[in-house]
Amino acid sequence: MTLVSDPTAPRLAIAGATGAVGRTLIELIASRGLRHRGVRLAASARSAGRVVDVDGRATVVEDLEHTDFSDVDIAFFSAGTSVSLQWARKAAAQGALVIDNTNAFRMDPDTPLVVPQVNAGVLTGRPASGIIANPNCSTIPLVRLLSAVQERWGIRQVVVSTYQAASGQGEHGITELREGSELALRDPGAELPAERFTAPLAFNVVPFIDKLLDSGFTLEEQKMLQESRKILGLPHLDVTTTCVRVPVVNSHSEAVWVEAAAPVDRTELVARLAALPEVTVHDRDVPGRFPTPLTAGNPDHVHVGRVRVAPHNPRGFWLWLVADNLRIGAALNAVQIAENVLERGLL
Repeated sequence: MTLVSDPTAPRLAIAGATGAVGRTLIELIASRGLRHRGVRLAASARSAGRVVDVDGRATVVEDLEHTDFSDVDIAFFSAGTSVSLQWARKAAAQGALVIDNTNAFRMDPDTPLVVPQVNAGVLTGRPASGIIANPNCSTIPLVRLLSAVQERWGIRQVVVSTYQAASGQGEHGITELREGSELALRDPGAELPAERFTAPLAFNVVPFIDKLLDSGFTLEEQKMLQESRKILGLPHLDVTTTCVRVPVVNSHSEAVWVEAAAPVDRTELVARLAALPEVTVHDRDVPGRFPTPLTAGNPDHVHVGRVRVAPHNPRGFWLWLVADNLRIGAALNAVQIAENVLERGLL
């Protein structure tokens, strides 16, 4: 059990507790043994009153609109950007340190954007905003690998194609994919649902995530550029991305081309990636071996394969990565931020 009476342990709250990421947060708080003096759950009015098991204890979900955060030390927000924009600053003003899993504050200069394995050093005190931002679900595994490349060889350019699962749209996205797949199998000519995605996702791929910007890129693609620059501390880093939704229930994949500033040796590259915390390189011993969303293994690791240095350009290499977007791309990163905050005594 992680519920303790120690007055130094934090009091926690989860806004968006009934969603896919919220439920994963509850699971990780228990499985990682995050000591606390209590966990309050909040969600929209339609979910208020539900009873959720938290580390073996029945907990009633509160209506977020009426939640008082004055007795909360750390508040995880994962109820969507619009909800965070409305409530996160209020929670911070009431005294909670907010760890926000939306796009609301990521580029705010007063809000650190943190991947603990990469830039935990920016956590030197309570942020001016009272908020720490959790990056995009595709940015997190990418920068965890790029940090090692930048440190050893430097980076000139990164080109990424993502293959993002339905769970990136939460429970509603998963449900739409499953229902659409069942309908397509029963009636191949049926009109398939496309409420959570810009086109039907069942038996399809959709190269369009989030809203279209004037540049022709989508907001999801812009996020990966801006967030990678901020996390790595490289304001001019050249990252260009095509973000694609694929008919996979959970776990995002990425094909990544990196052109380094100096020639790269594959053996050394593989060794450096494999030495990173919570990273598994599948073709370390057998070149060509690769992870998939179904077969990757440990959901708390970034999984890498197909590591290839280009014969025609020894500064360039490809790799393939797979990461559980509900855990690494959201809830796990948020919990690891909280663990770092506590280790550094920043509450």
